[in-house]
Amino acid sequence: MWGQILSRTFPRYVRFSDEDRERIEKLLQIFLAEKRFEGAGGLAVDDVVRLTIAAQACWMTLHRDGDIFPDLSSVIVYPGEYVTRQRVRDEIGVVTEGFQPRLGETAARGAVVLAWDAALRGASDAHGGRSVVLHEFAHLLDAEVGGFDGAPRLPGPSVAEEWANLMSEEFALLQRQVERGEPTVLDPYAATRPAEFFAVASEALFLTPSGLARARPRLAAALARYYGWEIDALQASAWPGDEASEG
Repeated sequence: MWGQILSRTFPRYVRFSDEDRERIEKLLQIFLAEKRFEGAGGLAVDDVVRLTIAAQACWMTLHRDGDIFPDLSSVIVYPGEYVTRQRVRDEIGVVTEGFQPRLGETAARGAVVLAWDAALRGASDAHGGRSVVLHEFAHLLDAEVGGFDGAPRLPGPSVAEEWANLMSEEFALLQRQVERGEPTVLDPYAATRPAEFFAVASEALFLTPSGLARARPRLAAALARYYGWEIDALQASAWPGDEASEG
């Protein structure tokens, strides 16, 4: 039954090797046993919702050691875009309150909130290059060691230093490209802050690996090492047409 659902809603599942398919099914069992799914805004959570979201999250951890998102306890799912209250403090300390529409958000510990229509679109769209699930769960990985700063848990100080130097260079390059109005392989939103750079680049690694590897080979290689994937293996499970590249 799981295979029937995933082949329909998460079609990359059928492109995995037999070994990876067996591995992700084991991870799904753990994820669904440990994490609580809650419907919001009138959404009734069923196996389709749970499996489609969990499969995308487990895809990220398929080749990583350790527990599966240990700080996550619940996944809250709305039918579609939802609205949250936001407080913003400007440069001189003035605080303004308002409402902001969202497709997803991540608490540093405990919960991920998602819009179901966007989660489904990210799982099934062959050429969209966006996944709210991958994006928000990348934020969750980022926050494992203390905050949303684009510096996830890494094996040791030397690796962390190498990561920080590379990501700083790549982030600065993207900011310059966005300021000049140049086309980029990454969504311009990635240039807003390092945490978004990591999340958007993670989406690109999984959804458009060929395009990312061609346009940003050092970035692609670093992300692939972090997630434990070979670029060739990601390309094998990607869809024809993931040819996004920088101009």
